[in-house]
Amino acid sequence: MPTLRYIDAEKVHNLSIQMAKYGLVPRMKSIDDPILHSTVWNRQFKNPIGLAAGFDKNGEAIDGLGKFGFGFIEIGTITPQPQPGNEKPRVFRLTEDRAVINRYGFNNDGYDAIVSISNSLISS
Repeated sequence: MPTLRYIDAEKVHNLSIQMAKYGLVPRMKSIDDPILHSTVWNRQFKNPIGLAAGFDKNGEAIDGLGKFGFGFIEIGTITPQPQPGNEKPRVFRLTEDRAVINRYGFNNDGYDAIVSISNSLISS
């Protein structure tokens, strides 16, 4: 959304996570074609396009992000203890390049909290 570019980039990122967490994202058309199926380290993936770590640092939005049709979603970075990451501002838009610089650091809720979230998703 064009209006989001006028809001602080980190706030928009956090809003995106919350929207995905509560399922407030559109379901994207996912193509399940056997030609895209991949096997990596004996794990099967429906397609080779995934979401890398760094977007959903605490694993809060896995279900909602799954609606985008990724072949896999990597959460984290996860550290043994919770940590705040770098001081703000730590996300910068490069408007002319249509890019973002991310200097979050490894802000996350820590291993125990994230394992608890992951286990609740697995059991549901």
